[in-house]
Amino acid sequence: MPTRDELLTFIAENPGRAGKREIAKAFKLSGGAKIALKRELKALAEGGVVQKHRKRLMPAGELPEILVAIVGARDGDGELLAQPDEWDTDENGEAPKILLLPETSRRPGTSAGVGDRVLVRITERVDTGHREARYAARVVRVLEKRTAAALGILRIAADGNARVMPIDKKSKEFIVAEADLKDAKDGDLVAIDVAPTSRMGLPRARVRDVIGSMATEKAVTEIALLSHNIPYVFSPALLAEAERAGPATMAHREDWRDLLLVTIDPPDAKDHDDAVHAAPDTAPDNPNGFVLTVAIADVAWYVRPGSILDREALTRGNSVYFPDRVVPMLPEKISNDLCSLKEKVDRPALAVRMRIGVDGHKLDHSFHRIMMRSVAKLSYQQAQTAIDGRPDDATEMLVEPVLKPLWAAYAALKRGREHREPLDLDLPERKILLKPDGTVDRVVVPVRLDAHKLIEEFMIMANVAAAETLERHKVPLLYRIHDAPSPEKIEGLKDFLATLDIKLASKGGMRPANFNRILERFEGQPQAQLVNEVVLRSQSQAEYHPLNIGHFGLNLRKYAHFTSPIRRYADLIVHRALIRALKLGPDGLPETIDEKLEAIGAEISAAERRAMLAERETKDRLIARFLMDKIGAEFGAKISGVTKSGLFVRLDETGADGFIPISTLGAEYFAFDEKSLSVIGTKTGTTHRLGDAVEVKLIEAQPFAGALRFELMSEGTRQKPPRGNLATGSRGRLFSRPGGKPSGKPVGRR
Repeated sequence: MPTRDELLTFIAENPGRAGKREIAKAFKLSGGAKIALKRELKALAEGGVVQKHRKRLMPAGELPEILVAIVGARDGDGELLAQPDEWDTDENGEAPKILLLPETSRRPGTSAGVGDRVLVRITERVDTGHREARYAARVVRVLEKRTAAALGILRIAADGNARVMPIDKKSKEFIVAEADLKDAKDGDLVAIDVAPTSRMGLPRARVRDVIGSMATEKAVTEIALLSHNIPYVFSPALLAEAERAGPATMAHREDWRDLLLVTIDPPDAKDHDDAVHAAPDTAPDNPNGFVLTVAIADVAWYVRPGSILDREALTRGNSVYFPDRVVPMLPEKISNDLCSLKEKVDRPALAVRMRIGVDGHKLDHSFHRIMMRSVAKLSYQQAQTAIDGRPDDATEMLVEPVLKPLWAAYAALKRGREHREPLDLDLPERKILLKPDGTVDRVVVPVRLDAHKLIEEFMIMANVAAAETLERHKVPLLYRIHDAPSPEKIEGLKDFLATLDIKLASKGGMRPANFNRILERFEGQPQAQLVNEVVLRSQSQAEYHPLNIGHFGLNLRKYAHFTSPIRRYADLIVHRALIRALKLGPDGLPETIDEKLEAIGAEISAAERRAMLAERETKDRLIARFLMDKIGAEFGAKISGVTKSGLFVRLDETGADGFIPISTLGAEYFAFDEKSLSVIGTKTGTTHRLGDAVEVKLIEAQPFAGALRFELMSEGTRQKPPRGNLATGSRGRLFSRPGGKPSGKPVGRR
């Protein structure tokens, strides 16, 4: 028999591979010695010296060679960190961190992201050279990609039957057996697991977690956070790190506290991350030009690479804005206090000073790490009213020295914008105003002022300067890129515009100006909003990437987000890159992160899309709740989407979106014409098309799904019915029933 020390040495040297059989073979044990070995191994396990994993032994607290792990976050260098999926914290303490090594090859199924469940192979055990991870591993296979939670509202009838009403408007209801309720009560928001079921009847589900009562108005936001896995609670360790932060010092800074910088923000803004200043340029090479200054909160000073704050900011990617609250990327001590450019308070900032000509063209620029002191905190409306000749007590002394130079510089920037011709969409955004109890008061379209446009143009110019500086210094960065529309989308747009007798010329490639000419033709006409929306749908989606392809919508070759590091992680990356490039301090972008920027860009681009979807769904749910007591009421609307299943409509007053099933349109078949984005009655030629003004009646409202169902009250226009029994789309295909094969008949029967 080997001694206990010899056994432990063998197990330590062969973790996850040492079972009773392997040990007996290694020490050439047989007969009674095997029985004694079994007793000794049992004693070691019961004493907590070793642990068993699938009939294999390893030192207590150690991980097997192959295991399932959950990818939890990225470290300060952008490396992925994971933890074991199964771990007994009470017995073994805190679960060890596993550093996921970069892929050696692009094998399918091995590209992991935060939140994924992965199968990994441990490659190093003791010294990974990493400040947090005890292990290093490579991904063998991604077992499960992170998905949104399946959530619903539990409804229990008087007879005890329980159903879950899903918050996903595309899902069906679920039946829940009494034994599977898990103490959930009527009206609770629950997370569910879908159970195996037959084809007959409603699908079945089991309650996995009871999240809580949905009686409060904040429940609508809770649904968005939970269904999209948006982190919204800061850990005690992170909050403690934030509380330890103090005022910035003058190290590596220039003193710009005498410069009359001013913040201009929405009246309800809690953080102020940008300040602006303008003055005439006295240099002889720039007659009638201006010197513009944009100062941005120096978040990099407080959020250092690899810190808890940094890892959480990367996980969140950005702040998320709901009508009733903001889910910030950084805790309030940082975002609303130390990094907020408060009026008449010293604050650290990263500033760019730009010289522009009278034509709006930028001559040159320079970046500086500064200490500033905002001279005033203004709202957009306050600044606009003052420049229009009606100053208040706060702005009266600022009109001449501060506001007039800003507006004069903006006039030059406008000339530069007109020459550049970015895509000029006109799509007013509705804002939901809430009552003190959290319910919807009204929906408004805020007036877009010159003050808004001024700040926007200053920020665009600063973003361009950041990208140019980093390119010149050959320091990696995350560009904000926006690709040109795909050929498929351009063809679809051509088909639609042809129905309006508009020809989209595309010789020599599409430019934003091509789209602007189309938009100008419909300005002031009833179809204007429709055309703006269809042009928007034809565009690609902007994203973050270390390889530059330019920004199509802004018609800029070099563009990087620099102006909002309080609420966007991409901007923090750019700040650190500038600090590194210009040697402005020791807290610049680590060189170890360079090769990981592509993965980080993909992750924060996904977080941005997640936030946009959550914000939109929350607005839908709030408005659906607002309209619950208006069942049977009629509204003016426009058809905002046409499919073979029915019509999507948007109400004129609130902007609420709803659906009209095609089966309710009339006592005839309706064929979907993809080319003209319309449905056409095959007997009468009654036509409903995208953009039509209609009257609708509200039939059903599902507030937690954000779903509204309407009945069409308008007659529609008349045209010649389509030939025969079939209608074809722009590519000549048959239109089929949802989920089925071509039926031989147009879809949509009453």
